[in-house]
Amino acid sequence: MTTETTAHSAATPAEHLDPGKPHALQHITVVDFTRVLAGPTCTRMLADAGARIIKIERPATGDDTRQMGPFASDGVSEYYRFANLGKESIALNLKDPGDLAVAESMIARADVVVENFRPGVMARLGFDPARLVAQYPRLIVCSISGFGQYGPMHMQPAYDTVVQALSGIMDGTGEPDGGPTRVGTSISDILGGIFGYCGIVTALAARERTGKGTTVDVAMLDATFSTMEQGLMDALGVHQRPHRIGNRHPSMAPFDTYQCADQLIAICVGNDHLFGILAGALGKPELATDPRFATNEDRTTNQAQLKPIMEAVLRTDDAAAWHERLEKAGIPVSLILNVDDTRKLEQIKVRGMVKDVAGSQVPGNPIKFGAYNSLGTMIPAPELNNRGDALRAEFANGASHH
Repeated sequence: MTTETTAHSAATPAEHLDPGKPHALQHITVVDFTRVLAGPTCTRMLADAGARIIKIERPATGDDTRQMGPFASDGVSEYYRFANLGKESIALNLKDPGDLAVAESMIARADVVVENFRPGVMARLGFDPARLVAQYPRLIVCSISGFGQYGPMHMQPAYDTVVQALSGIMDGTGEPDGGPTRVGTSISDILGGIFGYCGIVTALAARERTGKGTTVDVAMLDATFSTMEQGLMDALGVHQRPHRIGNRHPSMAPFDTYQCADQLIAICVGNDHLFGILAGALGKPELATDPRFATNEDRTTNQAQLKPIMEAVLRTDDAAAWHERLEKAGIPVSLILNVDDTRKLEQIKVRGMVKDVAGSQVPGNPIKFGAYNSLGTMIPAPELNNRGDALRAEFANGASHH
């Protein structure tokens, strides 16, 4: 195997977490007008890939999340810290002509602009995305908003819970006899940020070939709606109205959470062969030949009969014991962890999914490259205006790179 081949094959943990590797986007400069969560998630991902992120903030107060808890012992908002690693901050008053000129100078020399204002705000500031791309043809301008840049709802305000409610994800989450339930994280904000990153990186790849920039329009509603695969299979494919079904899978069984002596355990059996193994491990080999449960289709149809039979056995021992037994048998199985327990898993540690940046623990970079830096940024989230004077001096002449 050649050295070049080795560099591009699967890397070891030490290689994945090597801080000396070059970053994939280290040649990219991003002007970041974003705040709160969706936009900053996108630009934090770009920072992890090595892009230079210049975060433009309001004077005095900065990003709203600087005032949102929880606050760490150093007084910094963890909400702000998590979403703004690896960035430089400059405070600009976008109603001041001089500060607007500084922002325009930055844009003229940037590769990417990211914003998550309500539609129309960038245009009112004088930074209409279409104008920017026309004037700077290699520029990529990504707008992340609740409902996108057009459509009958595009001007409505959006928060994560509003989008979860509209998208179908809230109605699809929870037990059949319970109410709709918000997913336990700001999933619509985060999906908006992830799809924004995808759009920007796709546009950068296209620019390599064509030399052309573009606008990118990402809506949190579109992003969340597009993830509703099972519900949309029902609604679009077979034209049935989906209903909440709790933790079980709609078309595979047993594929659910089950009560042991002390707590629930997740057991996922995706085919008939695995079900035969599970039946043996439960000491109920006859289940595999029971006509009610012989095939996956039979088990899905009769899951309400199968579950209590399984739980009668599972309740004879605790979840940890069953987890060990079933995992040894080759069954996909898991204890249900609190994230405070998940963070302590050796798997999470060796993958670098918790890292120490300037004395604070923060989430790691989930994208692992063979040839490029996978550790992600090790630069802490900036204090407000931490690079203000230096950036004003750097961009004072207004020359364009485009």
